[in-house]
Amino acid sequence: MNQKKIIALVLATSFAAAGIPALHAKPLGYKVPDDTATFKPGANVDVVRNNCTACHSVDYVQTQPRGPKFKKDFWQAEVTKMVKVYGAPIDDADAGKIADYLAENY
Repeated sequence: MNQKKIIALVLATSFAAAGIPALHAKPLGYKVPDDTATFKPGANVDVVRNNCTACHSVDYVQTQPRGPKFKKDFWQAEVTKMVKVYGAPIDDADAGKIADYLAENY
């Protein structure tokens, strides 16, 4: 018996012993809503679009703080956080381009 079958058997037996009936899940379909926002045109917008929207919407970027103190250092820290804390697969070469674009446009 392979490992998957053993795990399934153990789980089914455990549920039965606990008085929990086996559940048969049906596939759930859903439609992702259309984007409601787009990135502003600018240098490296394609780099930003290709990297950032793999994990979150453009709306997320547009809701970040704005103003004079939220420029290059702020956006560089945000990009670094996305890579180091959240594991965003952003190449080092793209990280600087993303921070530059965001500082220039947001």
